[in-house]
Amino acid sequence: MTEPTGLVPSRLREVFGAFPSGVVALCAMRDGRPVGMAASTFTAVSLDPPLVSVCVQRSSQTWPDLRAAARLGVTILAEQHGEVCRKLSTKHGDRFAGVDWDSLDEGSIVLRDASGWLTTSVYAEVDAGDHLVVLLRVHTLDADPASSPLVFHRSGFHRLAPASDGVMS
Repeated sequence: MTEPTGLVPSRLREVFGAFPSGVVALCAMRDGRPVGMAASTFTAVSLDPPLVSVCVQRSSQTWPDLRAAARLGVTILAEQHGEVCRKLSTKHGDRFAGVDWDSLDEGSIVLRDASGWLTTSVYAEVDAGDHLVVLLRVHTLDADPASSPLVFHRSGFHRLAPASDGVMS
C-alpha cells in the first residue's frame, strides 16, 4: 500500500478537528501539589475490565508525573469549564489557581461541577507515533445527568444543542 502524499501536520490538525470531542482533565496529587492536564482524546474502551483511554503527547512534561501516581482523576469537563481547560493546557503558571477540586482515593483529583468523573489507574500504554495511547482502569465513577459536557471542535469550545431536524438529540 502506498502512503498518501501531502499529509502535513497543519492539514492533519484541520481534518482531525472536523470531528468534535469531549474534553477531560487528568489530575492527581504529586509531592503534595496538584498536577493536571487537559485532553480531548478520551474514549470509553471496555466494560470488562472497565477501561477508558486517552492519548498523550510524548513530549508532555506533565504526563511523567501523572503516570507515576497511584490513582488519576479523570474529570469530564462541563460546558462552563472552558477557562479551566485553558489553564490546564498552559505550560507555565499555576494550573489550579481559582479551580475548585477535590482529592479522592489515593491522591486522585477531580474538578467540581463536572459532567462526570472517574478515578483510574494506568493499565497500559501503547506506542502511537508522537503520542501514547494510555489505557486507564476505572475504579470509581459518577456523573451529573443534568450537566452538559464541554465540546472541542475546530480548535474551539462549543456546547451541545439538539439537532434541528429533530431526528436525534
